[in-house]
Amino acid sequence: MRLPEESQSYLLLDAQKRDVVTARRVNLLRILWRERYLTRDGLMRRVEIVMGHACFGEKSWEDNFYRDMRVVKTALKHSGHELSYSRKREKPGYYLAGEPVLHPAEEKAVREALRELDPHQIEIYKRISPAQKFFQACSITNLAKKVSTAGSRL
Repeated sequence: MRLPEESQSYLLLDAQKRDVVTARRVNLLRILWRERYLTRDGLMRRVEIVMGHACFGEKSWEDNFYRDMRVVKTALKHSGHELSYSRKREKPGYYLAGEPVLHPAEEKAVREALRELDPHQIEIYKRISPAQKFFQACSITNLAKKVSTAGSRL
């Protein structure tokens, strides 16, 4: 007998709010589900963006990370996915075996964003000052962080 997914999701969300370990593991799983070939440092940075600096701990962060990854790997295995690590120089990091580099939904979003590019706007962008470009980049980064943080709390 399977429990309703909505109930399971609610309980997981509740556990995330009360337990930093569960929250780290859920965030690791979400990130790995969307992106491939992320190194330990890359994964940790992404989780820290969502949860805050040093969410893996100040002293035993390495042990915590590897414990979390063992649990995430087992969770993925239970759903029929294999988490592996590539040591190739051109593509290092964790990935889901047999899966594309980006989750199909992420790839679709990138394709749709590329279709929205306007050659006229690109020409305008080429003519703006470096300071204006920097300001825009900071604004985009801040928005992306807010969206990422809001999305991880769902």
